[in-house]
Amino acid sequence: MSNCLFCKIANHEIDAKVVYEDDLVMAFEDINPQTPVHTLVIPKQHYDHIGDDVPEELLGHIFTTAAKVAQIKGVDTSGYRLVTNIGEDGRQTVIHLHIHVVGGARLPIRMGPAD
Repeated sequence: MSNCLFCKIANHEIDAKVVYEDDLVMAFEDINPQTPVHTLVIPKQHYDHIGDDVPEELLGHIFTTAAKVAQIKGVDTSGYRLVTNIGEDGRQTVIHLHIHVVGGARLPIRMGPAD
């Protein structure tokens, strides 16, 4: 999608602090981190969210990459959380499939208010 922020990052049209990249996915630091480690993993091809007919092989690769990112960021043994938000009620702010890898501190049971 030509106007998608994450597509522009994946195409290197917008700078990001890239943690990992291959032919299918990219991982980069969140610009508004909620925890000491807050990295996003995205597919380079645009999908709105996890329910947008994403091929199973790509979903597996995204989650495998998230585990690699946890190792790169040093939270693989201490613990981390993987989060994906879907739609307005799920608080998805960028409409491009992405997985948050968060950690680096003891995380709360809930990730924020349900207002």
